[in-house]
Amino acid sequence: MTSVAPPTQPADPQGAVGGRLDVPQGAALTIGAVLGTGVISLPALAVQEAGPASLLAWAGLLLVSIPLATTFASLGARYPDGGGVSTYARRAFGARAATVVGWCFYFAIPIGAPTAAGFAGAYVADAAGGGRATQLLATGGIIVLVAAMNWFGLRVSGRVQLGIAGVLALLLGGATLVSLPHAELGNLTPFAPHGWLAVGTAAAMLVWAFAGWEVVTSLSAEYRNPARDIGRATGIAIAVISVLYLGVAFATVAVLGDQPGTAPLSDLLVLGFGEAARPVITVVAVLLSVGAINAYFAGGARLGAALARDGSLPVWLARGSTAGEVPRRSLAVVTLGALASLTVITVGGLSLSAPLLMTTGTFTLVYAFGTAAALRLLPRGSWVRRGAAVGFLATLGLLVLTGTHLLGPILIAAGALLWTAVRGRREARPIGAARA
Repeated sequence: MTSVAPPTQPADPQGAVGGRLDVPQGAALTIGAVLGTGVISLPALAVQEAGPASLLAWAGLLLVSIPLATTFASLGARYPDGGGVSTYARRAFGARAATVVGWCFYFAIPIGAPTAAGFAGAYVADAAGGGRATQLLATGGIIVLVAAMNWFGLRVSGRVQLGIAGVLALLLGGATLVSLPHAELGNLTPFAPHGWLAVGTAAAMLVWAFAGWEVVTSLSAEYRNPARDIGRATGIAIAVISVLYLGVAFATVAVLGDQPGTAPLSDLLVLGFGEAARPVITVVAVLLSVGAINAYFAGGARLGAALARDGSLPVWLARGSTAGEVPRRSLAVVTLGALASLTVITVGGLSLSAPLLMTTGTFTLVYAFGTAAALRLLPRGSWVRRGAAVGFLATLGLLVLTGTHLLGPILIAAGALLWTAVRGRREARPIGAARA
């Protein structure tokens, strides 16, 4: 049986050396990572898939999110490191598992970034005109903007994220409140027009809206006091996200009915304030995308540097793996990968949402690894370990619902195993044999 490593103790009693994140900034990054672009269009897509019963999918995933969030917060507080879930998998199951989960997470970020930015791009195109060309240009612009923010480190991107989170909470809450007087209870019937199995399909789609708890673990070493601050930031994020998600989802069903448009937030705000409010939603969409991708690029860049430090990626990427440093090489790889994904989508004439289910499947696989590692690392008999067990079982169910879209993460995992095998043979090769 693999021994459980003790929690790492930061050299600085106030947290990891160089850590700059405080509780408000950490909560803002978490809210941005989870809230993200899902709230822009997914409420309408879920209604189209399952009708009013899609509210059950939202509620169910919120309930699952609580043990997931507390599990990752506990792991981050005990083992603050830029490797995040990969670090937990390494401690619990060894280097091979760490490389698999690290690769799945790291390479899913550039694959999914065009989809995340594309939701906002659709709103920009709707407001400015120009159709698909405008959407693609806006998508690329958001990716470049977020990369530039992270180039200067969390001192800049963390403060920007705090402002974004405050504006988003105000605008999303306002859109819900002003639209509720137009709600009609008749829109809640028939409750499950497409059958109860459609709720499961909607839930698999909505995983996109709840991914993000895991990315903040890669920022755990950046907190001033990880053991104290991560739990507080996570608690704030859970409360804010629950209120905003349930409010927007209910308003989409009760106000817009069974045929909401592609821009439900815009339609909700227009009902309350008139057509003059439509450009405001474009601003909301852009802020949501910037906030989500900012958190993922910040965490992903640190994950890549940590993986390289631990031998799971080329050592060239390891620069910036120490807390307080900026992992610019890893950030450049994530950014170039995202732009390459956008290029493939553009040239191939594909929908910007094409990678959505593959990306959510990959994040679900990462959740499964993370919660399984928590069962090995967290104290037996504790409530947070019981929550990890609930989260693990829930993610297994979500993996089943993902179905054939797991092919992508399986291929990434195969590449990770090939890397470990080749690297292992090189390290085991005798010096004399190498010279020969």
